[in-house]
Amino acid sequence: MTDKTVLPGVLIASGNWAPEPWAAPFGREPERPLAIWPDVPDRAAIHYVLAWRPPAEAFADLPNLKAVFSLGAGVDHVVGNTALPDVPIVRVVDLDLTTRMTEWVTLQVLLHHRQHLAYARQQAARQWRELRQPVAHDVRVGIMGLGELGRDAAEVLARLGFQVAGWSRSAKDIAGIECFHGEDGLTAFLGRTDILVALVPLTPDTRGILNASVFDRLARDGALGGPVLINAGRGGLQVDADILAALDDGRLIGASLDVFEPEPLAADSPFWGHPRVVVTPHVAASSEASVLAVGIHRQILDFEAGKPLGNLVDVTRGY
Repeated sequence: MTDKTVLPGVLIASGNWAPEPWAAPFGREPERPLAIWPDVPDRAAIHYVLAWRPPAEAFADLPNLKAVFSLGAGVDHVVGNTALPDVPIVRVVDLDLTTRMTEWVTLQVLLHHRQHLAYARQQAARQWRELRQPVAHDVRVGIMGLGELGRDAAEVLARLGFQVAGWSRSAKDIAGIECFHGEDGLTAFLGRTDILVALVPLTPDTRGILNASVFDRLARDGALGGPVLINAGRGGLQVDADILAALDDGRLIGASLDVFEPEPLAADSPFWGHPRVVVTPHVAASSEASVLAVGIHRQILDFEAGKPLGNLVDVTRGY
């Protein structure tokens, strides 16, 4: 009797996320070594790491590492890891994740467009009063970040009738979406935007990009009576003090924030009780780990069959 061929091993370093759903597809392969951090009996057996906010030591002494798979939409938690070896980093691109992000973005746009926060305050006060409602075509939505998530959200919002534009670092071409790019295009993009949706990755260039300078350049002549900020990218994109100041002086009339730095959001943060702010606990693109894990497993099988890895991160750009 001959021994079964041993497949390349997998290490799950899923941070505060339960590892079991991520491990499930690989656990059905008895010939594939599977380790759950920090229990790694044979580090030489590990060829792939599935990671979410992994500690630096998770990458130490892995002589046969071939690729790292980020378990979330963002990759800043991996790219910034000082112990990361020079191997490909693969981002998650999955229809489930994309759809959930688009659902959240669309929900938040509609909450502000249909004045839900004002109606909620009226309900609490038992007030029956109709508020003026502009049509979607009179409202200009700007998507900051036109990757997989931004593109899908832009296309769905455009189908609902909003005037949608997008901004990205490099030039993009999306049918039906006015596209701006680079620093030269940012001011023009902001100047035509009533609802700003931030979906850019967190990089050294984008850290703190949602600041007073950006809010000052948003449109003041829109149908909503002022601009709204929606951030589902990363907490490091936003300057909290600038958001609060802009809400207080009217440069922003509302905000929906799903991400913060640090997380969880502190119990004494003024965002919790602000009457014009929607807070959600980093759930905009919250997907089923079991669904995403199947996709990662499929990528690994394809890679082992000789196909190239897709959705690779450009480490020099940080996304």
